[in-house]
Amino acid sequence: MGKYFGTDGIRGEANVTLTNEIAYSVGRFIGHYYSSQGRKIVIGKDTRLSSSMFESLLAAGISSEGCDVYELGYVSTPCLAYITMADKFDCGVMISASHNPYTDNGIKIFGNDGIKSQDSFELLIEEYIDSRKGIEYATKDDIGKIIDYHDGLDKYHRWLKSLYPNSLDRFSVLIDCANGSNTYGAKEVLEDLGCNVTAINDEPNGININRGCGSTHLEMLKEEIMKGQYDLGFAFDGDADRVLAVNSKGEEVNGDVIMFILSKYLKALNIMENDTLVVTGYSNIGLHKALKAIGLKTDVVDNGDKYVLESMLKNNFGLGGEQSGHIIIKKDCNFGDGLKTALCLLNALIYFDCSLIDAYKELKIYPQLQVNQKVSDKHLTMKDADILAKVEEIRNKLNGNGQILVRASGTENLVRVMVEAESDELCKQYVYEVIDLIKEKGLAI
Repeated sequence: MGKYFGTDGIRGEANVTLTNEIAYSVGRFIGHYYSSQGRKIVIGKDTRLSSSMFESLLAAGISSEGCDVYELGYVSTPCLAYITMADKFDCGVMISASHNPYTDNGIKIFGNDGIKSQDSFELLIEEYIDSRKGIEYATKDDIGKIIDYHDGLDKYHRWLKSLYPNSLDRFSVLIDCANGSNTYGAKEVLEDLGCNVTAINDEPNGININRGCGSTHLEMLKEEIMKGQYDLGFAFDGDADRVLAVNSKGEEVNGDVIMFILSKYLKALNIMENDTLVVTGYSNIGLHKALKAIGLKTDVVDNGDKYVLESMLKNNFGLGGEQSGHIIIKKDCNFGDGLKTALCLLNALIYFDCSLIDAYKELKIYPQLQVNQKVSDKHLTMKDADILAKVEEIRNKLNGNGQILVRASGTENLVRVMVEAESDELCKQYVYEVIDLIKEKGLAI
């Protein structure tokens, strides 16, 4: 991670840590970098209050350096990534802070292969943000244009429907749009494929994105599922690159469970490349054991979808993702897509001719507990010898029947402590042994 870029682009509180000057500088550097190439950049944004402000700043910066800017408007991150790839833009810029509250925003950059920008490119941007030197403005007829490109959203939706054309008329589905990007079109895509769809949290007002809803707050979706006659429900995050599900009993179906079902499905279709699912260290030990029982392997990488994709590309693996619901099905693209994952899951249920509940009955999920602790210095905390020793002590006690993960957030000044064990009591005991030690050391806020 760099000074400004974390594991998922630049992210911070709008007009506080993510300032207008930073956004404009990012735009200028991107515009300058691509001014000698195709000179076409596409921008998308989610529904938070500050997104239009940052869209204007980025567009001004990019066009001032001689590139044309195509504005998609309110779209999901996967829509931005797809359009960047399909229409051969030099790069795409997504304005979003994903699942964070509306007060935050972020900038994600994609290449024309649908892959997020490389660390080396981000380092160049950071150097320019700090120096603001070495780049001259375009003048006269070299100045770029700013072009409305809202038609790109419809193109993306047509692409999704072409990937999964099977009729979904057997399903009654409830979707939680998180008052975010999938407010625009997710319900219509599912309905066009035959689904009976009810949408909630689909009235964004700039400040209600992710507020008590979406994939990080499943309570409302669970409650509404129990009130109606639904087969299942889906919850997206603010920029719709993640999805979690809820079964007809109102029980959470997280990314691990979804990946298990999709792994079985792709294996049955004989397209589970190299019989391997790529996961992060947060994936449940139960997932590893269930996959092994059906002849599949796992490749464990660092937390973050960029590391998942890195392994998939390097080793020719076709499926990977995170417990949070960020899942990449590489057959058709190089990015996670919540709506695409939902469509694939529904097609898996059709293939197995079963309910969502029955689709993972052989999967035993071990209890997990994660606690996020705000700290004064996340890097210092992660290097503390006593904390490292405590983590190793707990790992030895678990002895393969669970795991402990302690990591610094890539976007916030906090440390995440996660324990997986054979009982909820053990999870709580071990998590708070670490949290209490952080506090005792005076590192907590």
